[in-house]
Amino acid sequence: MGTAGGGGGVVDGAKPAVAMVAVELVFSALQIFIKLALDDGMDARILVAYRLVFAAAFLCPLAFLVERKKRPPLTMKVVVGLFLCGLFGIAINQNLLVLAMKLTNSTTIVTALSNLTPQSTFIVAILSRQEVVKLGKASGRAKLAGTLVGLGGAMVVTFYRGPEIVFMRRLGLRGARHGGGGSRGGLLAAGGETTTTSAAGRVVGSFLAISSCFSYAAWLSIQARVGEAFPCHYSIAALVCLFGAAQSAALALCFHRDAAHWRLGRNVRLYSTAYAGVVASGFAFPLMSWCLRKRGPLYVAMFGPLIIVFVAVLSSVFLDETLHLGIALGAVLIVAGLYMVLWGKARETQEKEAAAVPKPNDEELGKEPAAADAMAMVEQNGGET
Repeated sequence: MGTAGGGGGVVDGAKPAVAMVAVELVFSALQIFIKLALDDGMDARILVAYRLVFAAAFLCPLAFLVERKKRPPLTMKVVVGLFLCGLFGIAINQNLLVLAMKLTNSTTIVTALSNLTPQSTFIVAILSRQEVVKLGKASGRAKLAGTLVGLGGAMVVTFYRGPEIVFMRRLGLRGARHGGGGSRGGLLAAGGETTTTSAAGRVVGSFLAISSCFSYAAWLSIQARVGEAFPCHYSIAALVCLFGAAQSAALALCFHRDAAHWRLGRNVRLYSTAYAGVVASGFAFPLMSWCLRKRGPLYVAMFGPLIIVFVAVLSSVFLDETLHLGIALGAVLIVAGLYMVLWGKARETQEKEAAAVPKPNDEELGKEPAAADAMAMVEQNGGET
């Protein structure tokens, strides 16, 4: 009985870790699907719009059924907050990321740079005066150092290419997929990472990916306030996707009104947008929310760097991308900066909790204050009463 109970406890404790690994795998596959759709000629803005349409179509009925009895009434303040969440966290963020992937022609670069979100959040909090840099404390020094290290890694990814890491060419599926001779055909219509990717496109795309992190950081700040006034995770996700879909569709219509650009057949465009909307948004986001409730945001954020490894391998296998030394070095610096910021946040939480604990007074130490003062007066007067 005891052994069985202990085994069950181990399994229950491992569930959040398994769930987060599954989430990172889902998001890694999402990057591959998006790149395949872009290589097939799909416009980035239309791709984002369709993704959010699929996500809203999946999440809205789910939110209605799951939270219909506990959902508070929508106020104008909450609606405005949800609209801004859709704008910063979905429409702007996703369009910048997909456009960055198109310009850099690399899923690995964009994925590595997307891990700058904690550093971006720290910078946004300072600029909005929600946080003050406390260099006198270890937590403040760690967050500042982690931000600088992460930004340095981003600069390495952006401006330094370096030699190719050759061992990635030895993946079996890659050789079989491309005839083992280094051909650049395979799954790609546009040819994967070809020589047509200019240095300017790489730099501009990298800065767009970094900008998406700041957009995401702004969304986090707004989302926290909306969640306090409207504590319904499924409904928030559904409404944010609904607003984001409307905003992204309006943006895409400004560039493409021809029905030919919007037509989806039974091809990689349909599969990519359906996977992005249903699996990545409908499955992964609720699973991540469950892990957040179980273990907290720091635990969830610690699994973020896994996506870099997964995407690097999957890109090499399915997209015939080459991994260069600059991406690897920059990714290492970004991950190191990420963990420094996370450590600083954890230390800051400990410092706040320690400061909130009241100091023991004389009564807690077992002494009566009046008696202690009387004894001190007696001793001062030489024992006279």
